[in-house]
Amino acid sequence: MMCLLDGVVAWTETVIQCRAVSHLDPANPLRRGGRLSAVCGIEYALQAAAVHGALRSGAPQPPGYLAALRIASLTADPLDDPALGVLAVGAVCEHGDSAGLIYAITLHAADGRALLDGRATIVLSP
Repeated sequence: MMCLLDGVVAWTETVIQCRAVSHLDPANPLRRGGRLSAVCGIEYALQAAAVHGALRSGAPQPPGYLAALRIASLTADPLDDPALGVLAVGAVCEHGDSAGLIYAITLHAADGRALLDGRATIVLSP
């Protein structure tokens, strides 16, 4: 299991905010050719959604898979630029039931600059 998040900053029934610095780690398992592509920010945001689901239910979520992903914006390539600082990783649950979840996902640099904005549909196994 790969955990990219360093902690949960705050969460409510619908929103979670996490922080991450693992994008700066030379041993980050998502690196390819010594670099961490901006597309890897999607994994950070999906991990925040998974943590949120577990916090909401009080237990780990049933296994699921990413069924759909829509990215409105994706910047900051590469993601391992030290100037980005601590990443703010967010997820907002827009819909959730026993069949699946829809999350708005975001990733921001320490200075507040948006690095990722999108929406993910997660289908849960019965």
